[in-house]
Amino acid sequence: MAYRNGTYVVFHAQNTSDPTKSDMKYYRLLTAWHEHSDIEFKMINSHDKTSAVRDSSKRATLQSRIRERLNNSRNMLLIIGSTTHLDDDNVPFEISYAVDKCGIPIIAAYTGYDSICTPSRLRYLWPNALAARINNNTAKVIHVPFRKEPIKAALQKYDYQDPPKGSLVHYTQETFRKWGLLQPS
Repeated sequence: MAYRNGTYVVFHAQNTSDPTKSDMKYYRLLTAWHEHSDIEFKMINSHDKTSAVRDSSKRATLQSRIRERLNNSRNMLLIIGSTTHLDDDNVPFEISYAVDKCGIPIIAAYTGYDSICTPSRLRYLWPNALAARINNNTAKVIHVPFRKEPIKAALQKYDYQDPPKGSLVHYTQETFRKWGLLQPS
């Protein structure tokens, strides 16, 4: 049995190695939060648990490494930006393997938002692999904005042993107010 303590981070790389031109910049922000001694944010990154492979590696090699990392993960953090739904390569494979084979929950973190109170309104941003699993309720998903506090809370709470109770789970407006992400009403 695999030791499942990592978080597997998924983002659309947009076929570029320039992090400023893809969602890689959000992945780098996560690692910066983790590494900064003055920021309370810790994450065991599943990508650090196995040797790296280049995007130019053979598809079979890349997918083998993805499976290995997902098998050792407790949850998945899916960074959803404006182009994530366009990825028809790794993101769909990662989502389907995580949900269908590993049974790990997804923390869907949306860039450009301060709160997520009606996740179904963001359906147009979902990759097809996620939409299908939300529609048939096989994916257990918490929807959060790409902000430190909601991500931190979701990473600490949800894993394969204690997943969200559905596919459209979200925090309350009161919780977003507590985090300073919504103005008091």
